[in-house]
Amino acid sequence: MELGRVLKVPAKLHLLDQDTQVNQLIKSKGMDLPLQRNAAWIAGSFCLLASYLWHALWAVLSCGRKRKIPAPGSTQDIKEKSHLSETGTNSIKEKKPPDSTEGAIQKSQSCSHEEEVDKLNKENAERESSVLLQMDPPRLHPEGMQKEENLAVESCDRHRRSSVQKSSTTERQQEEEAVDDGCQRITGQEIESESLTDGERKEEHQVSVAEKQEERKNEGEGVADKNEKKDKEPPALSPNQDEAGQSQDEEATEGRCKGCGKDDSSTPPAPFDHRIVSAKRVGISSYYNVNKNEILGGGRFGQVHKCEEKATGLKLAAKIIKARGAKEKDEVKNEISVMNQLNHVNLIQLYDAFESKNDIVLVMEYVEGGELFDRIIDENCNLTEMDTISFIKQICEGIQYMHQMYILHLDLKPENILCVNRAANQIKIIDFGLARRYKPREKLRVNFGTPEFLAPEVVNYEFVSFPTDMWSVGVIAYMLLSGLSPFLGDDDNETLNNILACSWDFEDEEFRGVSDQAKDFISKLLIKEKCWRISATAALKHPWLSDHKLHCRLQKKAKGTCVSQAPPAP
Repeated sequence: MELGRVLKVPAKLHLLDQDTQVNQLIKSKGMDLPLQRNAAWIAGSFCLLASYLWHALWAVLSCGRKRKIPAPGSTQDIKEKSHLSETGTNSIKEKKPPDSTEGAIQKSQSCSHEEEVDKLNKENAERESSVLLQMDPPRLHPEGMQKEENLAVESCDRHRRSSVQKSSTTERQQEEEAVDDGCQRITGQEIESESLTDGERKEEHQVSVAEKQEERKNEGEGVADKNEKKDKEPPALSPNQDEAGQSQDEEATEGRCKGCGKDDSSTPPAPFDHRIVSAKRVGISSYYNVNKNEILGGGRFGQVHKCEEKATGLKLAAKIIKARGAKEKDEVKNEISVMNQLNHVNLIQLYDAFESKNDIVLVMEYVEGGELFDRIIDENCNLTEMDTISFIKQICEGIQYMHQMYILHLDLKPENILCVNRAANQIKIIDFGLARRYKPREKLRVNFGTPEFLAPEVVNYEFVSFPTDMWSVGVIAYMLLSGLSPFLGDDDNETLNNILACSWDFEDEEFRGVSDQAKDFISKLLIKEKCWRISATAALKHPWLSDHKLHCRLQKKAKGTCVSQAPPAP
């Protein structure tokens, strides 16, 4: 009745005055507003109840229909069990109209993995009977069902989009890093391959040595048997003996020349075990006798004197470095830290260290062969190509180890390479005062070094890395083969300009007798773009350093030269 009065009010408005009509309209609407809200709530409740009953009836009918539909293989079981899970806690597919059921099943199956489906099947098989009988009415609310389904689809889409975005962002980062750090990545991979193949190379070397020893023993036994049978025959060269002589020539060690009396056996290690050293704040005279009169070398840092440990009598070398300020002492301590990480036969070893007010003394392994630079400038010392191969191979082995430890030397030159003794071609790399720890993510620039051995990136004050040391190896190889410096000018400015122009050649007369493999080796190191230079590992695999047949030919050539230069016998 109240609703009827509300509808009849506008029909009686023409009988009242204008003010009375407005007041009566406001009053009537204000009184009947709660009634209108109650009526709307009642109507909505009836609609909600009707929709609930319809969906419940549809769910029961569709469940029965799905069970009767045959499906091939295990897909039927998966659909039935996934349908039971949807009617339970994860009610997603049954809440849609019949036309969209198959599409919802395909979406849910595409989003879920096979493992999740199996897990749901096991859980739903246990509560198959109870899910259909005990349905929770609020969960069958059409709006809630639609929201749950939308959330499931959206979460799947978000997962896919996030995975695609992550993959795209990682690809972009990798591309940027490839542009910025191409050289570092290449050298890093080479270093990893070096560390992985070291053990294999050692095993192969050991196996090959064992096989050679067995062959030699067998050959010796065979020759002994033949000699016993043919004692009365006149001595003559047999084919076996010719082959044995050829094999001996092929197995001759690199750098060995009987005429010159030079031997390139393995470099001897330090006469003490590797040590971790820290500077002591006591006087060196308490532990060592330093011979101030016997100077082994010197430079911008100070001087190197021969010394002897009082307790053991061990002969060592004392490098006295002038360091008065805190910055200078930090640089020397950086050298100590670097040497503590290096344990290789071709790298000089640190034995002890002492710190005082005005200097720091490094006590190191003692070698008496002098600098490699002295052999280059000595006219009486005729370096052959095999000698150069021996030196460069040992330098590359030492640099390879340093690069595996992520350390850059940055001051390689003949003055910083010492010979173990005067007779053999065994060397050790020294002077790690400018060495730096290399961190791929941190860009390193340096503005120091000897001008004629500097790489172009050092001259341009660009980022340095492992190829920076390999440039210096190329310059040293050039100097050992010819006795000439490839970039040396009249002054430092001209030298640096020659380096930036990368102007060098093999046109000098000194390169006439040099092998093509040696020239190719240098050509792969003296390249302006550091990314194109070969690494220490690749250098050791180069034919100039690894081809034994080439070494045999060069050895015979060196023997012929030595014999021709020898004085005639009286």
